[in-house]
Amino acid sequence: MDNEYRRSDRPQPEGRKRRIRKRALIPLILLAVIIGSVLYIYFSYQSGLDIARENGVEQEEMEFNGTDDNDGKKNILLLGADREVDGAQRTDVIMLAQYDYMNKEMKMVSLMRDIYVEIPGFQSYKINSVYSLGGVELLRQTIQQNFGIEVEEYAVIDYQAFESVVDVINKDGIMIDVEKDMSEKIDTELKQGEQRLGGEDLLAYARFRQDEEGDFGRVRRQQQVINAVKDEALTFGSILKLPKIAGTGMGHVNTSMSDGELYRMMASFLIRGEKDIPTLTVPVENTYQFMDTPHAGNVIDLDFETNSQYIHDFFEGDVEDPDAGEPTGEAPPVNE
Repeated sequence: MDNEYRRSDRPQPEGRKRRIRKRALIPLILLAVIIGSVLYIYFSYQSGLDIARENGVEQEEMEFNGTDDNDGKKNILLLGADREVDGAQRTDVIMLAQYDYMNKEMKMVSLMRDIYVEIPGFQSYKINSVYSLGGVELLRQTIQQNFGIEVEEYAVIDYQAFESVVDVINKDGIMIDVEKDMSEKIDTELKQGEQRLGGEDLLAYARFRQDEEGDFGRVRRQQQVINAVKDEALTFGSILKLPKIAGTGMGHVNTSMSDGELYRMMASFLIRGEKDIPTLTVPVENTYQFMDTPHAGNVIDLDFETNSQYIHDFFEGDVEDPDAGEPTGEAPPVNE
């Protein structure tokens, strides 16, 4: 027994010592990668915010009384801020977005700007005028009263944000199929065909409505552009730019959502979310008519009960083909 010795006292082979040293380095390497990733995300995000600050964008606190019903879904009012005219600012992009945390799914409903709505405390008028009358809170009340949808958060997006984000995603522009020549009332000239458009031209394409489709065509193009921008942002070459893209966009956005909520939603969507975003346009087919009014001009008079039910069914996943409900009729010519 005296000649025996413990196994642990035996000399360790040189190869095994090297393996042990390598294993000891793994946690340090992982820590360095994590720290480097966090720093990259932070500084990229800040560089995006700097782009917004350089353009003179100012954040402002808005009255908003939406409440979260904690059902695992978040209803968000998305607004594209139009230019100011005589001190009043209208919104020619009005969307209801819903993110379902359980199913990791984003859905979007576009509300036509000329829908004739009852406005709490005011005379009935087009829905795109509500924001100029009482901001996001009045628009929240109007949507609840007319459609029965409870909005929990809002995001008002400056058009400069769109242009800046597109240019950050790809300085050469976003690939889009322009279906016809366009130039009237968009301060640029677009030629028919598939091509890459920079931020300014892509925004002009999304806002064009001087044709037989009117606002219906504009909403269709808005949805087309959103999907094109989303697809470009999720390409391999753009993935690493996402923090800067997010910073650029958020620097131009007034929102009721906290930074923590925004990060949680973006991470959920980017990592696990369904990347195809279903869309719906309201009014749906055969549920509206055009009507002339003495104070609001030509408006869309719709069947609110049917359209409200359609929105509820769409958000609840009870609509198999959302595109089947989109309006196909031609709109009369309208003035900008």
